[in-house]
Amino acid sequence: MLKSNFIMLGGLSICCLPAVASERLDSFQSFAGYTGLFNTPTAEVLEKGHVNFGYNNQLDLRGTKFVDGHNYAFSTGLFDGLEVGGFIAAETMHDNIFREEGRGQLRDLSFNIKYQLPFVPKEWFNLAIGAKDLGGEVNFYETYYLAASREWESFRFTAGIAENDREHGLMNGVFAGIEWQAFDWLTLQVEHDAEAVNAGLHLTVPKEWIYDVGTLTLTSKFYSNTDHAQKDTFWGVNFSMPIFEQAKLNDPTEAAPAPILDNHKKREAAFKAHYQQQRELAQKPLEKAKKEVTERDEYRKSLTLQTRELKNALIDDGLEAISVGFNRDPHIVVSFENYVFNRNDIDAIGLVLGRIAEHIDEPEAKYTIQLLNRGIPMLSVRGDIDNYREFINTSSTPDMDIRRGEMDPIGSVSWVGMPKANSAYFKPRLAFGPSLDSHFATDLGVYDYSLALRADIDIPLWYGGGLSLSGEAELTKTDDYEEGEPLGRFARSSGLVQASIYQTLDLPFGILNQTHVGFFREFHDYTGIKNETIWLSENGRHQVNAELGYYEFEDFNLDKDTQTLSYRYNWVEKDISFHASAGKFFFDDSGVKLETRFWFGDSYISVFAQDTDVQVAGIAFSIPLTPRKDMKTTKYGQIKGNEAWHHQVSTRLNDTLNYLAIGRAHTVKTPVNLDKTFLNQGRLSSSYIYSNLARLREAYLTHR
Repeated sequence: MLKSNFIMLGGLSICCLPAVASERLDSFQSFAGYTGLFNTPTAEVLEKGHVNFGYNNQLDLRGTKFVDGHNYAFSTGLFDGLEVGGFIAAETMHDNIFREEGRGQLRDLSFNIKYQLPFVPKEWFNLAIGAKDLGGEVNFYETYYLAASREWESFRFTAGIAENDREHGLMNGVFAGIEWQAFDWLTLQVEHDAEAVNAGLHLTVPKEWIYDVGTLTLTSKFYSNTDHAQKDTFWGVNFSMPIFEQAKLNDPTEAAPAPILDNHKKREAAFKAHYQQQRELAQKPLEKAKKEVTERDEYRKSLTLQTRELKNALIDDGLEAISVGFNRDPHIVVSFENYVFNRNDIDAIGLVLGRIAEHIDEPEAKYTIQLLNRGIPMLSVRGDIDNYREFINTSSTPDMDIRRGEMDPIGSVSWVGMPKANSAYFKPRLAFGPSLDSHFATDLGVYDYSLALRADIDIPLWYGGGLSLSGEAELTKTDDYEEGEPLGRFARSSGLVQASIYQTLDLPFGILNQTHVGFFREFHDYTGIKNETIWLSENGRHQVNAELGYYEFEDFNLDKDTQTLSYRYNWVEKDISFHASAGKFFFDDSGVKLETRFWFGDSYISVFAQDTDVQVAGIAFSIPLTPRKDMKTTKYGQIKGNEAWHHQVSTRLNDTLNYLAIGRAHTVKTPVNLDKTFLNQGRLSSSYIYSNLARLREAYLTHR
């Protein structure tokens, strides 16, 4: 009777309560991995760009009973209304299931997804559908559900229906729950999970205690009337955080407008006074010729001073190969290379445009900037300086002509000082980052890893070319990566990883070609050649990549060749890119790989599936491990972090034994490559810049 009344109360609350909550209530990660209460989901999802990491000790043992174990959950908001995650359930952490101490134990990796349906008006309620333990061959927790939630003041009411084949009956039928957020730091919850009634609380640590990095939550389920648990109480801990903070135009929290507008007015008044004086001199016939010469000289002196200050400011910002010039139109020309904003070239472009608006105040002046990379023209931007200054001060949309490749010729340009000041050549660029090989939820343990510190050195030597060196130093590893153990041959080892000479060519029709010749360590030592060709459309939406490789094994007569063709479509308005690759890969497997990347600033989370000699699916991420603005390059070089560190987790499909699939759909990666190094991870285009105007402006206001 208690259970039926509880369910009826939750369902009626969804339909009848007015939606008067002034602010959204906090949501939490359930013990099952999805956003919810303890065992049941709500219709809420993680916000786009947020990630949630959790641990709890309530182990659902093959759908039969609840015992004290280990659950690890990861979830993220990939898209508006879309939440996906991974879940590891294990009885022990390190027992080897092949040996006596671990024989018969549970260790399971599963995948969860939830989608909040968009067609239901928010003032009514939220409605979501979801699945737990989706895909795979062995599905201990496979569950499908529909949930509706409604907020009223400090309460949230949830009701739904679910279906699965688990013996104990959890989430197999109608469920309901009530949450009461009594304080910002305390939320009480009670639920009926279709089998039992559970109650508990969440304690949220104030964000300022952890430097506003994210949200830390402690969870306790202190009551349950289930007949299928060794104990009634279980606990958990969760940490959530945004991957990035999106810059916005007209942000009300932004500081006062830049002072360049006031400087512009003062300088404009001085020019008017100067021109008025010249007009007065023009009334004296004998001095007419002298007056015209003086006016031209004074004008040229003034613009020369402004452009000299502009060039000095760009050098102080750490940009390289800087050329600054002007003509009498007036038209300001700036050419530069960016080695300081390594995470995203748009920050360097925004800073340069802001500096031009700051230092140049000639009436009706135009600008053209040229972004170079190893001397190769990559992107040009052209527009009106007054128009861009207005954009910085008021966020009004600027008028810009953005083109890939080399800028249009500009006549009669006078260069300030020596062109290409602060040369980018012969300066070593040293990037540090982790090199990690790992496996989750295998028969050997919950988590096995081999970790090394990787150092990549890039030395630009000539137009489009240079020297690339990579080495690793082993740091630590688990026992299963020791020599002679099951994963020993995959352990990271100290030594040279790659050494190559590279040359990049700028071909017609927007095509780039790059060749690496040298040494490559891919489990074994090879010498070989790698060539890639990329075409990126003018607006940046379409990209085609062809990659060829030939590698000879150094220890005996064996060679490998690779041929792959890839296509990428960039949906810049939604920060999503779609990738497809096909061909012959490094370890002689042939087939296709599909991937969807969800971008959050300079990071992305992706889901992928591949079909070569085995079928594999998984999730991957790429994050920058370096500041937004790196240290300036000195005459001795530059030290920075890895701007796009990549890692992935995968599992086999359609395989009842689920053996590890190592090295499938693998290609040789070089630290210097066309997509990351030259094309800003495929984002060097007009469509990307226009979709990120707020960041263009914010880069100048932050780093000026």
